[in-house]
Amino acid sequence: MPPRKKSAAPATGAPVSMADLARELGVSMTTISRALSDHHSIGPEMKRKVLKLAKKYNYQPNRLASALRKGRSKLLGIIVPYIEGRFFARVVHGMETAARQAGYHVIICQSNEEEAQERRNIEALLNLQVAGILTSVARTTRDYQHFDQVTERGVPLVFFDRRPDERPVHAVVLDDQEGGYLATRHLLQQGCRRVAHVAGPQYLNIYRNRRLGYLQALQEAGIPPDEALISYGDMSQEAGAAALRQWLKLPAPPDAVFAAGDYAALGVMEAALSSGLAVPGELAVVGFSNETFTVISKPAISSVEQRCEEMGQAAVRLLLELIEADGSVLGPRQLVLHPELLVRASSQRLEVSAAPKETKPRRK
Repeated sequence: MPPRKKSAAPATGAPVSMADLARELGVSMTTISRALSDHHSIGPEMKRKVLKLAKKYNYQPNRLASALRKGRSKLLGIIVPYIEGRFFARVVHGMETAARQAGYHVIICQSNEEEAQERRNIEALLNLQVAGILTSVARTTRDYQHFDQVTERGVPLVFFDRRPDERPVHAVVLDDQEGGYLATRHLLQQGCRRVAHVAGPQYLNIYRNRRLGYLQALQEAGIPPDEALISYGDMSQEAGAAALRQWLKLPAPPDAVFAAGDYAALGVMEAALSSGLAVPGELAVVGFSNETFTVISKPAISSVEQRCEEMGQAAVRLLLELIEADGSVLGPRQLVLHPELLVRASSQRLEVSAAPKETKPRRK
């Protein structure tokens, strides 16, 4: 059998593959692969030739493809509802940092708050044979069967921030009830007595718990809750503005608003200013999430810090613990982080400016 002809060298600037090396040396890709991994079946002379050629062309092995061929990867899948804004972007940054330190890479998917897209993301990540999945539930998700597919395939799964309720899952969450309590108690400390609440969808754990914190602070202050002062919406800027416009029609409008999201808080402030209300003199406002714009808004918006990067890093550490357990049964783990209220100008009433600032989380 005549020897294989050596093909031309790869084009300058083009990434060099294992196939390119095999063609140039006139050997199989298996030989190249084994030589690069110092396999005992390849002689020293062939190993020398392969390593010399690999160095010549600066060959970088596709370690992901190699791992997938062996049925495992060093790849973690992340599904977020959306990537814009500060919260999920910073959580993902924390995840990438922790994953990189552990020798893993990440692939990021967006559900765009749609259950159908979330299902497609799960399917795609499973097809990629990721080592584990980190996810925050989409706003429209009501059926969680697609997450069952993950655990049935033996792939570790950790929820962060938003998690399915009444299901035994691994999760890293913020104590959202404590955050709602801190925000509302601060407004009451400023002398406010008609505190309204822009609430999110109550089937999502984060918004339900923030509302519970709001009610807890009112009860502690001896103030009966008024359903007329609670507006349920999608946490958008428009939802916040619409809520305030509706409240201003009441015989006794609110003197403060706790919004369960910063975009809704921004909408409240814009509607207040367009209605001629002074913030915080006539209406004190507190949001939730500590979005970037809260610092540069005029006035700056008080908000609850969610410890984004810490949440991301903790979620990765928990996922890696599950991966290393390699199928061993571990009971559902839930790690709870404590929030911090960042007091800014939007909630400091002029007539009670001496009231203490709430900057430390209330430990339970």
